[in-house]
Amino acid sequence: MGLLPAGAKWSANRMTFDGQDLLSMSPRQHRRLCGKHMGMILQDPKYSLNPVMTVAQQMREAFVMHFPTLGRRAMREKIVEALAAMHIREPARVADAYPHELSGGMGQRVMIAMMVSCGPKLLVADEPTSALDVLVSMQVLGILDEMIAEHHTGLLFISHDLPLVMSFCDRVVVMYAGRVVEECAASDLIHAEHPYTRGLLAASPPLRHPPAQLPVLARDPAWISEGIL
Repeated sequence: MGLLPAGAKWSANRMTFDGQDLLSMSPRQHRRLCGKHMGMILQDPKYSLNPVMTVAQQMREAFVMHFPTLGRRAMREKIVEALAAMHIREPARVADAYPHELSGGMGQRVMIAMMVSCGPKLLVADEPTSALDVLVSMQVLGILDEMIAEHHTGLLFISHDLPLVMSFCDRVVVMYAGRVVEECAASDLIHAEHPYTRGLLAASPPLRHPPAQLPVLARDPAWISEGIL
């Protein structure tokens, strides 16, 4: 998405999106992709939302790039409609609130509304429920699932919560040190064979009949060289 600072180091032999070469794009071209074509939901709304701007101000900043013809009143209506679509009560009041006045779950819904309402083809969700309790997490994920289905958006869901991944995702790619070590359907993850994946699964013991001691993952340097990618 071109969001890394100039000092960051990353490499890839090939990277394309919708037929476009991302490696040769300028920062300006990357910016045109963001929002309308690609969007990202960050981990914690407390750090992702600007504390000195209201929700409406931040959403307007994101929307104005993709809906430049909307007048002030129409833009306000679109912001309120986007919040209402996230099942937020009193969306007009929330639009005028500052991030510190919102709960974690409410802030995450605002983040999702901001990203999904632009209708991106691809949405990257980086641990979008890590700061939420289980009940709120399931509510947010249910709304996210509903929104991406409505907008026909592809979802790249990044998480260390494997039980959540198995229940929410279709396909799983397990990575170790930036290398793909295993790929399977989410329903088949419980039968994964790679020792790293097995170690991650073992780190989430069942509540009923839990083991007396959690196993310790023994990392093997060969996993990097044996990676699929």
